[in-house]
Amino acid sequence: MSANSKNLEIIEIIVTLAHKLGVDVLAEGVETKEQLALLRKLNCEYGQGHFFSLPLNNSAAEALIMQNPQW
Repeated sequence: MSANSKNLEIIEIIVTLAHKLGVDVLAEGVETKEQLALLRKLNCEYGQGHFFSLPLNNSAAEALIMQNPQW
């Protein structure tokens, strides 16, 4: 996903369709701050991926949530 990518048009259409249907959007595979910025620009509600954290077990995920990081 990049600003010049044809895939960005597809992502925009999917997010727009979801919003028109009243559905929140979760983007998977967010790996860079640039991708996060593009998703925010598209008003994507949620994101997950290595940019936020590597995969964690239950206790490590709970500890991360309790830290209340702000991305």
